[in-house]
Amino acid sequence: MANNIALAKNFTAMLDEVYKWASVTNDLTSPSALIREGNTAKTIVYPQLDMNGLGDYDRNTGYVQNSITVDWKEAEFNYDRGSKIAVDVMDDEETKMIAFGRAAGELMRTKVAPEADAFTFATIAGTTGISKAAAATLTKDTVLDALYESVVTMDEDEVPAEGRLLFITPTLRKSVVRLNTDVSREILDYFSGIIEVPQSRFYTAIDLLSGKDTEVAGGYQKNAEGKDINFMVIEPSAIIKWDKHVARDIIPAANNPDADADILKYRKYGIVDVFKNKVAGIYLHHKA
Repeated sequence: MANNIALAKNFTAMLDEVYKWASVTNDLTSPSALIREGNTAKTIVYPQLDMNGLGDYDRNTGYVQNSITVDWKEAEFNYDRGSKIAVDVMDDEETKMIAFGRAAGELMRTKVAPEADAFTFATIAGTTGISKAAAATLTKDTVLDALYESVVTMDEDEVPAEGRLLFITPTLRKSVVRLNTDVSREILDYFSGIIEVPQSRFYTAIDLLSGKDTEVAGGYQKNAEGKDINFMVIEPSAIIKWDKHVARDIIPAANNPDADADILKYRKYGIVDVFKNKVAGIYLHHKA
């Protein structure tokens, strides 16, 4: 049994590594110190700080008294997804012990990471109050102006310049790089990081498929009202992105009462949300 535990730990580490490599939203994960349990198991609370501005200083009475308020806002977990795969021990043996590992790795790379990214972007894009550009299809001739407008908008909204991340489709990113001008390089330098996001996980709205009945294929798809996102600029402190529970249970065939097969159970339970007083930290540009 000890050997199974050791193997499970090593296998879990491998799956974590595959996920981190395949995901494009790891940099948005919130520090766990910001999260507190809510009134129910389905909710969390997070701090929102507010205070008064300056007042007139009086030489007789001194300073005006400020008032600092820390409100704990409650939010409900909005992502609870999972899957189970089983590989017959003979199939695994006859493929030199790679079938199970490859199947699990492919689940993380081609299903778990893309869906988690797509859910993150769609949830953020659907938040009321974020900054949005006029919808348009961008080309190499218009993308620089659109990126510059995002910088100006966030500067005017006093969003911290340090830490802004640009999420952009590979097509648009490479069209900017190919310009290879002082202006194009300067505009890209405005961002602390640039992450390419495949269009297939970059929509303003998605549908999560149940994995049952007519949606047996599972996964996600672009919502009928969803738009293709060109790029998003995100200041990570504006985001709540946290996984309360990630289960990667490995059940060896010897403990499987139903079949002579190794089983991987995967479940991800968490939240993606935007701080209501930091919506200016999000800038969205999508196609018409």
